[in-house]
Amino acid sequence: MTIGEFYAKTRRALATVILAACAAVSHGQEAVDAEAQAIVEKADQIRFPVEGFQVDVSIATTLADKSSETRKYRVLSKGNENSVVMVTEPASDRGQIMLMKGRDLWVFMPEVSQPIRLSLAQRLTGQVANGDLARANFAGDYFPKIIGSETIDGGHYHILELKAVDRSVTYQRVVYWVNKKTFWPLKAEFYSLSNRLLKRCRYEDFQPMAGKTRPSRLVMEDALKEGELSVLSYAGMKLRDLPDKIFTKDYLKKLD
Repeated sequence: MTIGEFYAKTRRALATVILAACAAVSHGQEAVDAEAQAIVEKADQIRFPVEGFQVDVSIATTLADKSSETRKYRVLSKGNENSVVMVTEPASDRGQIMLMKGRDLWVFMPEVSQPIRLSLAQRLTGQVANGDLARANFAGDYFPKIIGSETIDGGHYHILELKAVDRSVTYQRVVYWVNKKTFWPLKAEFYSLSNRLLKRCRYEDFQPMAGKTRPSRLVMEDALKEGELSVLSYAGMKLRDLPDKIFTKDYLKKLD
């Protein structure tokens, strides 16, 4: 290669990089922080399997007046992009099923002939939004960056800021603490579009489930109403072969 050819090749490569950067800016994209992205992906894999799996979730909610209720669900999920959420208790709501494909979410109700479109941010029960149960894909829903570090009870943690890729995701901003060594998530803060703190959560009681040590309890506290919280308890998690046809509107009534 001659010197002239080398400089010409270098100019073309540089032009490609500049055009890509301009395209990203013109589309309002965040710059990708590769290290932060890898951290969030590993934490996602700690929280739930990438493979198809089934888990039973009990949500116990306590209100400020100390009244409480418990609801139970069975979740079938595959690849963090497809989920089915079935109500198992109370008996009066049994038969209600949520279907998530990508960031599209519908609820099917026995007494209604057509599915109803839902928002991931819409409240499901207590402090739990639809997206908290149906979708757990922080790596796919947010642009992450490392904003600091902190030592808590002898553990060393990355502090990450996650900004929503668009307005369809569950929260518009998340501040997230992830262990530097194990990539276990510790806690998170969830913010609205106006940057108001909505709720806090803690990942607790790590147990062996479906091949990895995972948090078996998630405590979500209302940041605006003191004393209101929901505790999600995960049990019976197992890997399961879930064909793609399960995650279709036509198949839901065949689920057991």
